[in-house]
Amino acid sequence: MANTTIYMVRHAESPYIFGEERRRGLSPEGTAAAAKVADLLESEEIHLVCSSSYERAMATVRELAARRNLEIQAFEELVERPILGLHQQMSWELIEEAIKESFDNFDYALEGGETTREVQKRAIPVMEKLLEEYAGKTIVIGTHGNMMTIIMNYYDNRYGYAFWKQSSKPDVYRLTFQENRLMAVERIWE
Repeated sequence: MANTTIYMVRHAESPYIFGEERRRGLSPEGTAAAAKVADLLESEEIHLVCSSSYERAMATVRELAARRNLEIQAFEELVERPILGLHQQMSWELIEEAIKESFDNFDYALEGGETTREVQKRAIPVMEKLLEEYAGKTIVIGTHGNMMTIIMNYYDNRYGYAFWKQSSKPDVYRLTFQENRLMAVERIWE
């Protein structure tokens, strides 16, 4: 059976607005970067574009989908992981410390947040379904930094906090699967 390719596209720059997790879009720089994502994948034969249902993830793959005349299939199960409850605020340093801990202890989250294990329980069934339904094809997923890392970690535990920390906005990784086994990962964003 032919390999399945999944392009994980971490969303482009999006100004943080407390309480607007679902609706906040891209900055002007993010919008320009999203066009570059579409350019980067121009020569790829893409069979499905899907995304987290959050606007910033969808906006990052919107031009790519439009160029292919494809609808974006949105998945609520692929929204970003809140390490802290969405109606609470905390310093970035403490949130980052909690994210680091969550990759060492899959059952750790701050109050009202979601653990790595809980995220995998909601996201991996979607991944497995996509790998089955689009076996041998190419899929693009508009995603988030934590979500991308948590999914990749499920298939290869070398992807954790250090990987998340060094990823950019946007970022693009080509994942090659044989059936549901991750065989190779290549960063293609520069």
